[in-house]
Amino acid sequence: MATGRPYQVVVFGASGFTGQYVAQEVARVAGEDELRGSLRWAVAGRNREKLQAAVDKAAEKLGKTELKSEVGIILCDVSDPSSLANMAKQAAIVLNCVGPYRFFGEPVVKACVENGTSCIDISGEPQFLEGMYLNYNDKAAEKGVYIIGSCGFDSIPADMGVLYTRNSLKGTLTAVESFLTVKSGPEGSCIHDGTWKSAIHGFADQDNLKKIRRQIGHKPLPVTGRKLKRRGAVFYSNELKQYSIPFMGSDVSVVKRTQHYLHTDLNETPVQYAAYATVGGLGSVIKLMFAGLLFLMLVKFNFGRKLLLKYPEFFSGGHFTKEGPTEKQMEGSSFEMTFFGEGYRTEEDLQLGKPNVKICTQVKGPEAGYVATPIAMVQAAVALLKDKSSLPKKGGVYSPGAAFSNTKLIDRLKKHGIEFSVISQPEV
Repeated sequence: MATGRPYQVVVFGASGFTGQYVAQEVARVAGEDELRGSLRWAVAGRNREKLQAAVDKAAEKLGKTELKSEVGIILCDVSDPSSLANMAKQAAIVLNCVGPYRFFGEPVVKACVENGTSCIDISGEPQFLEGMYLNYNDKAAEKGVYIIGSCGFDSIPADMGVLYTRNSLKGTLTAVESFLTVKSGPEGSCIHDGTWKSAIHGFADQDNLKKIRRQIGHKPLPVTGRKLKRRGAVFYSNELKQYSIPFMGSDVSVVKRTQHYLHTDLNETPVQYAAYATVGGLGSVIKLMFAGLLFLMLVKFNFGRKLLLKYPEFFSGGHFTKEGPTEKQMEGSSFEMTFFGEGYRTEEDLQLGKPNVKICTQVKGPEAGYVATPIAMVQAAVALLKDKSSLPKKGGVYSPGAAFSNTKLIDRLKKHGIEFSVISQPEV
C-alpha cells in the first residue's frame, strides 16, 4: 500500500449527504488512541466552499476547532480524469462517497488503480461491484492495491455476519438465512433519494448484470450438506413472528462473491446464503405489494423511471426523500440482522444429509444509512491501514468478507457500536 504520500485517507464527495457523515466519522476516529495524532487526511470534491463547510461542521459537531486547519482540501471532479489522478496520487486510501456508482464510480476506481491507491466505497449496486471486478481485478493485483466495494450497511453487516456465524459455530457451517429488521423512533425514518436512484437504475438494467456475470464466468459453488430452500415472495417467518420478503439489496451478491473467494482461493467450505427483510403485519404486506407492483411496472419504461426519480417521496410512501433523514430521525433509528445458521458437527456427519447443529447470531447497530454506514466504511479503512499482514497476499477487487476475513474488522466494529453476538432462539 502506498506510503509516503501526503494523506493516508481522502474522503471523496465529503460535501455530499453521506460524505459529510463519513468525514465526521474519520475526524472522530482520528482522535482515538490507535490513530491519535498519526492520521493524515483530507476531503475532496468539486467545490472548495462546500468542502470547507463540511470540515467546519465536523469541527463544530465534535468540538475540534483544529480540524479547520488540519484537514486538507483537494479539488477534483469525477468528469475530469486528471483531477482524479491528482487526488489518487496524494492518498494511500480513497473513501469514495460519490454515487450512484454505476454513473460515477468507475473513473475513481480507474484513477486509484493506475496511481497505486487503494479504494473503498459504499455501493449497494451489484452491476457496478461485479463490473469493477471484471475490469480491474487483474490490474489492481498487478499494482498491489485493494479495491473494496460495499463497505457500508450494504453489505458489511451481512458479509461479516455470515463469517462471524461461521466462526462461532462448533462445526462446519453450510447454510445461513438472515432477516433484517429496521426500527424507527417517534420521528419515523427515511432514506436520502440517492439510494432510491441507485435502486431504479439497478432494476432497469438487470440484463447487463447477467451479461457481466457471464463474462466473469464463475462456476456455481458446490452445495455442501442439505440444500437451502428458498422462501416465497411474501411469507410469515415463524422465527421472528412477522411477515417477511426477500431482501432486495446487494447482500446476496456480495456474500456469494466472498464465499467464492474463500472456497476457490482458501479452500474453505462454501456457505449457502439467503437474505430476507421483515415487513411487519398483514397491513404492511398489502401496502408493500401495491407499492412494489407499481414500482416494477414503472421502472421498465423511460417515462416511468422519470416519474419515480422526480417524485421519490410519493412513490416510496415516504421512505425516500430528497432531503434525507433529520438528525432526530437518525438518533431514533436502528437495525437488527438476525442469522439462522445450520451445519454439521464433524466431517463424517456431512454424509448424514440432515444438519445436526444450529446457531443463531445477530448484528445490531445504529441507523443504517448515515450512522452505521460511515462507521463501517471508516473501520474498513482502519483495517486496511492497521491489519496489513492479515489482508489477502495480493491486491485485487474484493468484497468486504474476502478482504477482511482474517483481520480485526469485527472487533473494530464492536468497539464502535455495531454489535456481533451469538443469541439463543428465545431471545429472537
